[in-house]
Amino acid sequence: MKTILIRPHNLRNEPIIMVQFPFDKELLGCVKTIENTRWSQTLSSWYMKKKDFDLHRVFNVFKSIAYIDYSALKTTKESIVLKERIKRKVYSETPIPKAYIEHLRLKRYSENTIKTYVSEFKKFSSYYIERNLETISKDDIKDYLLDLIQKQKVSASSQNQAINAIKFYYEKVLKQPKMVFNIERPRKAKLLPKVLSKEEVFDIISSIQNIKHRCIIALIYSAGLRRGELLNLQTQDIVTERNLLVVRGGKGNKDRQTIISIDLIDDLRVYYKQYKPKIWLFEGPSGKQYSTTSIVKILSQAAKRAKINKRVTPHMLRHSFATHLLEQGVSLRHIQKLLGHSSSKTTEIYTQVSMQEMSNIKNPLDGFYKYSSDTKYKGNKHH
Repeated sequence: MKTILIRPHNLRNEPIIMVQFPFDKELLGCVKTIENTRWSQTLSSWYMKKKDFDLHRVFNVFKSIAYIDYSALKTTKESIVLKERIKRKVYSETPIPKAYIEHLRLKRYSENTIKTYVSEFKKFSSYYIERNLETISKDDIKDYLLDLIQKQKVSASSQNQAINAIKFYYEKVLKQPKMVFNIERPRKAKLLPKVLSKEEVFDIISSIQNIKHRCIIALIYSAGLRRGELLNLQTQDIVTERNLLVVRGGKGNKDRQTIISIDLIDDLRVYYKQYKPKIWLFEGPSGKQYSTTSIVKILSQAAKRAKINKRVTPHMLRHSFATHLLEQGVSLRHIQKLLGHSSSKTTEIYTQVSMQEMSNIKNPLDGFYKYSSDTKYKGNKHH
């Protein structure tokens, strides 16, 4: 591929940006279309004043025709700021292939997953803005992932999301073979879920006076819901006669049933009479779905009132629901179904934070001090 060199320079004490390339009729025709670009016989180069320079516009002009080498712009602090500004602009203006979003919807991916895939794929596309995506190789993708790891310091989870978004385009949209990306996945850090005690959960719920807010937080805990699952609930999803809740389109687009407290059903009846929701069980002021940020805010403020001095998140309520059930003697198989986990291995992690499970384990050091005391006594007896 042809290469175009972008370099900073001073011409008569005025900063300029030079656009250099060997004589080529096609490139010559392209560079002439860039506004405010001039030819300098002295420099033997095309150039423009620095204030008129727009790297994104240069990329667009030469897209799929030439490789743009702008490494010379990366040497000064000013150029680094310029590069970041250009990077943000390139990202915001990078188009996503229409077929990409269409395939995500046809596969019935959730809105949150679609949003994540589109965001990650836009980052990838903007990274190779001057290239035709269909010509990008496995090595190019590895270079991009290496940049994410070494320079951008992304987490293992973010790297996996990037891989999934890229693989979806080449494997599902372009129908390329699955083995086109032989990329080793990073292992996720195995962190124990953060849980609250029953007393802490009860204190949080008790501190909420607003009936709607109290029902939202209590329902997340009582049914072990994810935030998105709560927001998608409709009034008909509560089966009051059986104390059950139907969760539709959960993670993996699966429906499931979970339990709901009898006491909470009474609160929900009071809430329903007062607010009269039309479609969604919990609606915002305009009748649309309640916002995720509002849930976080309600819980954070309630935890503060309950004098819980740690960051409390909605997902901690779900973790606490599972852990407390385990401590009550509910089997892992039943908890797995209530949570909607595909694998029992995911549910097994709660055995590591269950205080009931821990308290039943006898420590191998137990009895040492009694043994030590008795031994000393016997030893003293011989003297």
